[in-house]
Amino acid sequence: MEIYLVRHTTPAVLPGTCYGHSDVDVTETFLAEFEALHPKLGHLRNPVIYSSPLQRCVKLAEAMAATFSPQITVKRDARLKELNFGDWEMQSWNDIPRGLVDVWAEDHVRHVPPNGESFLQLSQRAQAFIAELQHDDQPALVFTHAGVIRALTGYALELPLVHTFKLQVDYASVSKIILDDRVTKVAYVNR
Repeated sequence: MEIYLVRHTTPAVLPGTCYGHSDVDVTETFLAEFEALHPKLGHLRNPVIYSSPLQRCVKLAEAMAATFSPQITVKRDARLKELNFGDWEMQSWNDIPRGLVDVWAEDHVRHVPPNGESFLQLSQRAQAFIAELQHDDQPALVFTHAGVIRALTGYALELPLVHTFKLQVDYASVSKIILDDRVTKVAYVNR
């Protein structure tokens, strides 16, 4: 099964803002980013489309679905959301007490921001989503966030989660993984 992981377009937040689970909109560059993304996915035939329920993903998923067929429905799945930073959501990283960020950064895979989740928890929910996909004859087009894309690409490569942060995942980029019974492959990352 081919799985295309697509990161949302540029979010409408100030630089340096912690916005993981927050439902923020996209910037005015949405149309230009969509037009640049479309050729990377336009070759797909009859994809099954999934999206994080956050509007920055849903807008892109619905715009892309309309280019394939008016009958395609975007399936929203909360497991595709970005990391929940809990009490840090929508705060400037500079306003979060440095000591708290330092403790979290020492082991960002397992440490949990106050009232949030760890990257390990994000990875587990993303893997649970992938485990349920049953579309061998159709590509899956998944609109999501950098954290989920890193977790799933790392899972496919059998990388320790701590190393997945070395993967560059730009806005409106596509990464492709292939799942079959014997081997999981990463076809490309961040196109």
